[in-house]
Amino acid sequence: MNDSAPDEYDSPWKEAVERYFPEFMAFYFPAAANLIDWRQAYTFLDQELRAVVRDATLGKRFVDKLVQVTLLDGAEQWVYVHIEVQGARQAGFAKRMFTYNYRIFDRYDRPVASLAVLADEHPDWKPDRFGYSLLGSETSIRFPVAKITDYHDQLENLLTQPNPFAMVTAAHILTQQTRGDDDVRFQAKWRLIRLLYERGWDKQRIIDLFQVIDWMMRLPKELERQLWQNIHELEEDGKMRYISSVERIGIERGMEKGMERGLEKGKLEAEQNTLRRQISRRFKTLPAWAEQRIEQAGQAELEQWLDNIIDAPTLEAVFESDNSMH
Repeated sequence: MNDSAPDEYDSPWKEAVERYFPEFMAFYFPAAANLIDWRQAYTFLDQELRAVVRDATLGKRFVDKLVQVTLLDGAEQWVYVHIEVQGARQAGFAKRMFTYNYRIFDRYDRPVASLAVLADEHPDWKPDRFGYSLLGSETSIRFPVAKITDYHDQLENLLTQPNPFAMVTAAHILTQQTRGDDDVRFQAKWRLIRLLYERGWDKQRIIDLFQVIDWMMRLPKELERQLWQNIHELEEDGKMRYISSVERIGIERGMEKGMERGLEKGKLEAEQNTLRRQISRRFKTLPAWAEQRIEQAGQAELEQWLDNIIDAPTLEAVFESDNSMH
């Protein structure tokens, strides 16, 4: 019987991309990675991305990042990375990549390289372009796509590669393959953890990748306890202390808080998007000052503004803390 919690993908993918972005690029997009000067710092442009990418209907099925990098020729350029983590094939995926690309270009007047990782379970679905032509005018985009299913027959090879994203990919595949069978998942997870300890990586990398594996490959509490006992014995036998009891507690609490924050953030973002849509429909515009207010608002303010918009006579009145004046 499988009484474990639902599998979690988005947070581990997000954490892994942020911590090991050069390795991410080298693993999935080597041609692009070879054009980047990794001696120079790279910067995640989270605020810039939030301003143009808002899609509440996708829920937790995707991870995206906008990153500024320096190319070998010295030019600073932007890279948009989208990871479609789970779910069925989506007819609008390629159009969404096109839309995000032109939104970024339109808002910031910057060309952007769009890259996609598709982690669904449909090997025949690999959209890599979108476009249209009308009356002699043509507009289109083509973007590189890495597909996790392409690595399914390379699982054993993945487990020998030094790139941490080989391990992340293997963990994702094994999470999919062991869904519904806790005992098989326990054995797969334990194997990945043993391999982590054998790599000779520094402690922080081992802990980081352990958290990715641990978050993805959820197990019932009884099997989790057995796993921690195995890890303790492994560390004792090898006289290595990577994941102490204190770190274990921190990891578990971090996962719990992360899930709580995810639920809170999801509700907040849903209300933000609802308010944006209602303002756009009611007042035919969403000025920058209103967008800024929405972006910075807390839960209580958003709920107040959603009540206000029902009969607010002006856009400004929506954002009153007490809308009884009208």
